[in-house]
Amino acid sequence: MTQATQSALQIINARVPGYKDLQMLLINQQGIIEQILPMSALGAHSDTALLNVAGDWISLGGVDLQINGALGLAFPDLKAENAHLLEKITQYLWDVGVDGFLPTLVTTSVENIQRSLAVIANFTEKDSLGAKSYAKILGVHLEGPFLNFHKRGAHPAEYLLPLTIDEVKRVLGDYADIVKIITLAPELDPSGEVIPYLHSLGITVSLGHSQATAAEAQHAFELGATMVTHAFNAMPALHHRQPGLLGAAITDPHVMCGFIADGEHVSPTMLQILLRASDGEKGLFLVSDALAPLGLPDGVYPWDSRQIEVKNGTARLPDGTLSGTTLPLLVGVQNLVKWGICDVESAILLATNAPRQAIGLPGIAPDQTANLLRWHWDEPTKELSWQRL
Repeated sequence: MTQATQSALQIINARVPGYKDLQMLLINQQGIIEQILPMSALGAHSDTALLNVAGDWISLGGVDLQINGALGLAFPDLKAENAHLLEKITQYLWDVGVDGFLPTLVTTSVENIQRSLAVIANFTEKDSLGAKSYAKILGVHLEGPFLNFHKRGAHPAEYLLPLTIDEVKRVLGDYADIVKIITLAPELDPSGEVIPYLHSLGITVSLGHSQATAAEAQHAFELGATMVTHAFNAMPALHHRQPGLLGAAITDPHVMCGFIADGEHVSPTMLQILLRASDGEKGLFLVSDALAPLGLPDGVYPWDSRQIEVKNGTARLPDGTLSGTTLPLLVGVQNLVKWGICDVESAILLATNAPRQAIGLPGIAPDQTANLLRWHWDEPTKELSWQRL
């Protein structure tokens, strides 16, 4: 169901994440959801086509708030000469079930950040794809360069910057309006000035690549931080006497944590603990954290001035440092169900409604464009599959 919709459609016997019992969805000729109602309210619409999904799940497409590149292009490497690849990436992401995403710029030089932001701003302003089906750029995620040296992970140390308002202004330049999220280490700013400043610009502050104590993290949340970047990774481990950043986040009802479900970044057992402690999808959302080789086969690929090796969808530096994944977002949904960590509804919500909530967008509801996925759970094989409607 996209702009190409020619006639109204009535979807019946659908399970809709966040709604009780079986639902019917009425999609108008403009491809907009007009109604989501219980099947008991089903009425005849002579001018609509009828699609009986027989208990399958219907959701919006995924939203990926942390994705570093795809099809061989890392977003920090964007420039005029390769800007055309953004169109291919947005169409590829649509094909793997993503409706919208935040191109994520990892730590690099200020010059590279500014150049990449300029290319993305120009691409979004032109909206050159017209009526084609493609994943929308919803803003930019800056993952750095305001990170703790000791928790930098694969981020190059030479480009890390002190966390001050002046440095933030230098990095943002003229592009603050397209930056949606900044990941930073709050302990780098004992003055507490930066988070309120970013909040005043409408930028979501996410804590990550940090050594923050629980007290330091809680102070950052009080100042306006509302998110945590890839829970468990690049932060102190949960400890029964030192809960750290993640412990503070899990117990704060106003904070949402992104997490990776590739089976490498975090043990499935720890993810199960995270979901139970966070009241399921209400305080969490899935991210891919996918790197430039997303959509390409395993192999060795350039990554800034270094190389990464991709094996079975996991990317590492030559020294073994985990640097990311090359698995699409919705594979995380399938993994969560396959591992028995959560039910189908919760897993779908974690990739569709929850990331939208994290950046202030609504979940599936009337008046939205009907970019819909149909999910089928096969009980005999215990497999979850999806397709676009």
